[in-house]
Amino acid sequence: MTTLRMAAVAANFDRDLEADFAKVQVLIEQARSAGVRLLVLPEGALGGYLLSLDGTAEPPPAFDLHGPEIARMVKLAGDLVVAVGYAEAEGDSIYNSAVCVTGDGILGHHRKVHQPLREDEHYAAGDRFEAFDTPVGRMGLMICYDKAFPEAARTLALDGAEVIACLSAWPGARTNPDPDLSRDRWKRRFDLFDRARALENQVVWLSANQSGMFGSLRFVASAKVVDPGGEILADTGVTEGMAIADVDVSRALELARRSMGHLRDRRPETYGTPELV
Repeated sequence: MTTLRMAAVAANFDRDLEADFAKVQVLIEQARSAGVRLLVLPEGALGGYLLSLDGTAEPPPAFDLHGPEIARMVKLAGDLVVAVGYAEAEGDSIYNSAVCVTGDGILGHHRKVHQPLREDEHYAAGDRFEAFDTPVGRMGLMICYDKAFPEAARTLALDGAEVIACLSAWPGARTNPDPDLSRDRWKRRFDLFDRARALENQVVWLSANQSGMFGSLRFVASAKVVDPGGEILADTGVTEGMAIADVDVSRALELARRSMGHLRDRRPETYGTPELV
C-alpha cells in the first residue's frame, strides 16, 4: 500500500508578486513539514485574479511558461509536486493558465477553456484537456469554471488521470449574496461540482480556491480533497487554510471501480454526441 499525502490550499493572492511568492514559499514549507507530496494552489496565485467580472478590470501581470517566474516556482517546489495558477503570455495573447511543477521542471500545463461572464474580454481560451505523468501518478489540471462541464473532467479521466486538480478563483453569489458565506448558493455549487466530478469519474479530486476579498469579489475558499466516491476527506470551509488528506490512490480507484466502473461501463455509441465518444 502506497499512501500519498496531498493538500489543496485556500488563500488570498493579489497583484503584489513578491508577496505572492513569499506566501507560496511559506505554503510549500508548511506542506513539506507536514509530509505533503502533492500541493495544489489556487487560480491566479501568481499575480492575483481579476478585480471584477464586469469586463472593466485589467488582467493580472502575465508570464511566459518558460520564463523566470515559472523557473522560480520550479526551484521552490523542490521535492514536491506543486500546481499553481497564473496569467500566461504568449505572443499577443494572455491565457488564464495553470502549471504543475517539481524541482526537475514542468510536468504539465493547462489553459482555461471555459470562460464565465466577461472573462473572455481579458483572456484567450485554451483548447484542450490532457493528462500527464508525475512522480505521484498521472494527473490532469482544470481551472475554475472548467469543472462545470462534465466533458472536461471526463476527457482527463479517459486520458488516464487518476488525480485531477482544479484551481479556482470562485466567488460567492453576485446578486442577493448570503451574509453567511457558508450558506452562499455559489459556494454550494462549488462543492457540488467538486463532489460530482470526483464521483462520476471515480478519481481523486483536489480543489484549491482563492479566499477573502479581491476587488469586488468575495471568494468562497472551500479548498478540499475528495475521494473517488465523492466523499470529502478534508475541507478548509470558507476560510483560508490547507486541506490535507492521505490517500492510497491506486487502492481508492480500485475499490471505487471494482463493481460499478463508470469509465468501463460507458456506452458511447448510444450518446449521439460525437465529442463525447
